[in-house]
Amino acid sequence: MKSIAQRFRLRSAVLLVATAFAAQVAWAVDPFTVRDIRVEGLQRVEPGTVFASLPVRVGETYNDEKGAAAIRSLFGLGLFNDVRLEVQGDVLVVIVQERPTVAAVEFAGNKEFTNEVLQGVLRDAGLAAGRPYDRALADRAEQELKRQYINRSLYGAEVVTTVTPSERNQVRLTFNITEGRAARIKDIEIIGNRSFSDSRLKDLFDLDTGGWLAWYTKSDQYSRAKLNADLEALRSFYLARGYLDFKIDSTQVAMAPDKESIGITVNITEGERFVVSGVSLDGNYLQKDDEFKSLVKIKPGQAYNADDVAATSKAFTEHFGNYGYAFAQVEAVPEVDRVNNRVGITLRAEPSRRAYVRRINIHGNARTRDEVIRREFRQYESSWYDAEKIRLSRDRVDRLGYFTELSVSTADVPGAPDQVDLNVEVKEKPTGSVSVGAGYSTAEKLAFTFGLSQENVFGSGNKLDLQLNTGKYNRTVVVSATDPYFTTNGISRKLDVYYRTQKPYQDQGGNYTLITMGVGLKFGVPVTELDTVYLGMNAERTRIKPGTNIPAAYLDYAERFGYTSSAFPFTLGWSRDSRDSALAPNSG
Repeated sequence: MKSIAQRFRLRSAVLLVATAFAAQVAWAVDPFTVRDIRVEGLQRVEPGTVFASLPVRVGETYNDEKGAAAIRSLFGLGLFNDVRLEVQGDVLVVIVQERPTVAAVEFAGNKEFTNEVLQGVLRDAGLAAGRPYDRALADRAEQELKRQYINRSLYGAEVVTTVTPSERNQVRLTFNITEGRAARIKDIEIIGNRSFSDSRLKDLFDLDTGGWLAWYTKSDQYSRAKLNADLEALRSFYLARGYLDFKIDSTQVAMAPDKESIGITVNITEGERFVVSGVSLDGNYLQKDDEFKSLVKIKPGQAYNADDVAATSKAFTEHFGNYGYAFAQVEAVPEVDRVNNRVGITLRAEPSRRAYVRRINIHGNARTRDEVIRREFRQYESSWYDAEKIRLSRDRVDRLGYFTELSVSTADVPGAPDQVDLNVEVKEKPTGSVSVGAGYSTAEKLAFTFGLSQENVFGSGNKLDLQLNTGKYNRTVVVSATDPYFTTNGISRKLDVYYRTQKPYQDQGGNYTLITMGVGLKFGVPVTELDTVYLGMNAERTRIKPGTNIPAAYLDYAERFGYTSSAFPFTLGWSRDSRDSALAPNSG
C-alpha cells in the first residue's frame, strides 16, 4: 500500500513540474488565429466539459495569457492530473491526463458503525464511488473516520487506506479499520470545593467511572459534549445556592498512553455565599406594580438563587405580553455587598411599545386544513398581542393530537415597529388506524373483529369510527361520526348508529336472540376554555326473538311490554381538559 501511495505522490510531483514546464512552453507562442481545437487523452470526461472551460474559441486569437488561463481553468475542474497545450500550426491541441475515478469504497474491521453509516460520512467529506480520486481527499476521509470513532470514545482507532488500481483508470479504496477498545473514565477529580463534598458534586454529572449499568448507559465513556453539560450543571448548582462568584478555573482531560483510560480534573473556585437582602422594582410597570410583585419568586433572607431570578424575569416578560407588550425587556440587576455577603436585586423593566398581531401564518399542514388550526386560536389577527391567549391557543392546537411537533414563534414586521406576525409550524402525524383481529373459542368458534378510526377525516378535523364484530353469539356493528365544530362557536355533535345481536352460549339450536338497533345524538357545549358539558339522547329499539333457554325475566318483560320495545335514554356528562399536549403533556 505504501509503495502505491508513494508512486501516486511521485506522479503528482512529476506532473506538477511537467505542468509548470508545459505552461512555460505554451506561453512562448506568438499569437495566432485558432483554426481548430483538438482534445486528446479523454476517457470518461465529456469533450464538451473541456471546451466549455477554455477561454479561447475557434476563430479567436490565441496568446500566452489565454494559454495560462486555459491551464488554470482545466486544473480547476479537479478532473485532471496533467494538462498540456500544444500548437500544431494553427491548431490548438489540449492534452489531458484524467485523474483516477473511485470505482468502489469498501471497509474492513468495522463493528461500531455499519458500512452504510461510514459511506455516508465519506460522502459528506466528498469521497464516494464515481468521484475523482485524490490522495489529499483520501487523507481527509481517514481523519473524518477517526473523528467518528473518537466521538464514540474509541481513541485508539486506526484507519489505513489501501488503494488498488483497476481497469479504465479507476481505483478501489479499502479502509482497514482497527477499532480498539473504548476509552473508559478511570477517575473524576474536583479540586477547590469546600462547601460540598466530592460525592455530592459528582452526583450532578452524567459522566462517571462506571457502574453495573455502564454497558448500557455508556456513562463511563468520555464525550466533550457530555462534559460541557456536566460543567454547566455544576455551575447551575452553585449559582442556585448563593455562590455568585463561582467559576470553573480549568478542566484537564488526561489520556493514558494506551488510549483506553481517561482522567478528568475540574478546578473550581466557589467564592462566598450571598443572601438576598431585598427585591425592588424599577422602571415602567404600567401602574400595575402589585400584579408584578405577586410574580416575584426571589425570596429575601434566603440564599441567592439564579433559577429564581431567571424565573421571575421570565414571568415579568410574559405578564407584559399579556397586555400587548411583545418587546418588553426585564433585567435583574444585582447590587452586591461583599462586606456582609448580601445582594439586593433590582428588577428593571422597559415595556417598550405595544404591538398587535398583523397575521397568523401556518406552515407544515399538508393535510389538515388551515381553518382546523385557526379555529383553536384565541389570539386573533389585527388584535393586540396577548401572550396568555397565544399560550392557550398553542395548547388547544396541540390537544387536537394531529401533530408530532408544534411551535409558535413571533416575527417582526419590517417597516411596522408596532406589529408582529405569528408563525405556526406543525409537523403532521398519521391520524388514522385500522385494526383487524380473529379469535377462536369453544363457545364462539371462529370470530373476526374489524376496526377503523380516523380522527381527522380529509383534514377537516371530524372523526369517524367503525367497529365490527362477527362472533357467533355476539355480533356488533357501530358507526360513529363526530364534528367538533358543529357550530362556529364550538358546539360539537356526535352521531352514533349501532346494531347488536346477543344469544346464549348454550348451543342447542332454536335459542332466543336479543336484537338491538339504535341511533344516538350527543352535543358538547363548551362552558369555559377547559370545560365541556355533554347532553345526549338515544333512540333505541330492542326485539326479543323467542326461542329456547329464554330467561323468565325476559318472558315477564315481553308479557308487559311486548317482544318489541323502544327506549329513549338521556345522557349528561362533563369533562375538563387542561393538558398542554395530547401526545406528551407536561401539565394539566
